[in-house]
Amino acid sequence: METTALLEKETVKNLLPQKFPFVMVDVMYSYTETSLISGLTIQNDNIFTENNIFLEAGLIEHMAQSVALHTGYQFFLKNETAPTGYIGSIKEIEIKKLPEINDSIQSEVTILQEFAGITLVNIVTKLNNEEIANGQMKTVLAK
Repeated sequence: METTALLEKETVKNLLPQKFPFVMVDVMYSYTETSLISGLTIQNDNIFTENNIFLEAGLIEHMAQSVALHTGYQFFLKNETAPTGYIGSIKEIEIKKLPEINDSIQSEVTILQEFAGITLVNIVTKLNNEEIANGQMKTVLAK
């Protein structure tokens, strides 16, 4: 995956509806209309860590917030406020390995379908170019 940040931590957190300590994305590496690569360096104060391990719930939340970042950036580019979104469904999440504190993970979001505020995405999360999680999510924008 790419390593040059397109957006850094402060800008990224302004595009997400979540606020500290619940922010699970701290960098955006790339963006297109149909994809995004995001990242997170796991800190020791992360609420989803236990015994130096980033838990499954944290990985899933990171994946979901990566989708939210794609939506937030779309609206930012149009000078509009992004609506709040919700996870409509999670399908076939596979977690192969859990990262540790100070690890930097990257997630690639690929938009499969988008219609009427409902978005179906495929997400692959990697640690050091090794796939550690993948799955599909459907998100819904609040009206």
